[in-house]
Amino acid sequence: MTPLVATHAFAALVALLVGGWQLFIGPRGTPGHRLAGRVWVVAILFVAASSFWIREITPGSFSALHALSIVTLVTVPLGVLGARQGRIASHRAAMTGNWIGLLGAGAAASAIPERDIPQLVVADPVTATLAAVMVVVLAAVVIGIGRVVDVAVVRDA
Repeated sequence: MTPLVATHAFAALVALLVGGWQLFIGPRGTPGHRLAGRVWVVAILFVAASSFWIREITPGSFSALHALSIVTLVTVPLGVLGARQGRIASHRAAMTGNWIGLLGAGAAASAIPERDIPQLVVADPVTATLAAVMVVVLAAVVIGIGRVVDVAVVRDA
């Protein structure tokens, strides 16, 4: 696994966890939500941009997943703009759609046994487990800091 593929997968998994928290569990519209959202935006934009240098599905060519990356590079900034302009329904739709796309792309990439992630899990389960723990810890830190920020804001109010 190349460093690019490793960081791409790492960022994708962090974005998946933080985004899931944002969509399904965490409070919305709070300073903590905005902080975690910024981390999510950076992670998912990195995942989308870095994908253009990963061409393992169709060696040397782009795949259908790259079309998803183009959509992501357009719709994530539009979702951020929607939030800043108070168009919350537009923001929610853009971010939810991108999270679902990330989930689908991750499932598609992980379902092919020849791809790097399944190969890592089989060939080096200790490294795969350590990487998974690091992903969970980073996502928990991001979410935790967001929760601390929210508590601090409530105390100051």
